[in-house]
Amino acid sequence: MSDGQPVRLHCFAHSGEGVFVFDHWAASTGEGVEVAPVLLPGCAARRTAPRPTTHRALLADLLPLFTAAQPGPYVLYGHGLGAMIAFTVTRALHEAGLPGPALLAVGACPPPQAPTPLPDVRGASDEELLHHLGAGTAVPPASDEGIWLRAMLPVLRADLELAQALDEAARTPSPAGALTTPLLVVASQDNPLAPPAIAEGWRQWTSGPSWLRTVPGRHFFVRDGRELPRLLGRACRVTGRLVPQSVPVG
Repeated sequence: MSDGQPVRLHCFAHSGEGVFVFDHWAASTGEGVEVAPVLLPGCAARRTAPRPTTHRALLADLLPLFTAAQPGPYVLYGHGLGAMIAFTVTRALHEAGLPGPALLAVGACPPPQAPTPLPDVRGASDEELLHHLGAGTAVPPASDEGIWLRAMLPVLRADLELAQALDEAARTPSPAGALTTPLLVVASQDNPLAPPAIAEGWRQWTSGPSWLRTVPGRHFFVRDGRELPRLLGRACRVTGRLVPQSVPVG
């Protein structure tokens, strides 16, 4: 980096996950990048805290992490539900007139305007959720991912309630207008929830530059190999060299 400061890559995990999915990212993102997973209430070391299920509760917990002055640029990456969390934090900073991330990266998540195959989680039965989360949508029920979904259903229900609340908040027009933050959208062709053709809809949520990149895998490609952290590492280095300018990444 031109000023010697690493670019911090704050990461938000998908539904039901803590931060363990990012444990080995530092070896793949490369030099000049500091991987900084964000642990939400109700996860891992914070498991005794109630999981946030509303827009207000989420921001009350997270915004203090990003409103304190810190040197150097930072990037937000969110996967699945984490993408909506990263977007929500970025939008809240924008609405408050505060500095936000130099780059917002979202993965494995349809944009807020996309129709959802999921039922209203606030009234759905366990079987309805399992059908839509497993055989009905993203993963085969007999796969490791499908077994994981069943075991994690109580946690996933809370996370899906949060996702629904964030989607509703995103659809409410912002008094500050559209984001100007550069946006990197990451999608996988084998993810029925957010293939590239759907994920590309994220571009309308910023007036800044945006890019779409496709990686192998299904919905949980965040767990697969090194391609995603390498892509984000390159994006962070470009961002760190060129802030306040913006150029394509990848």
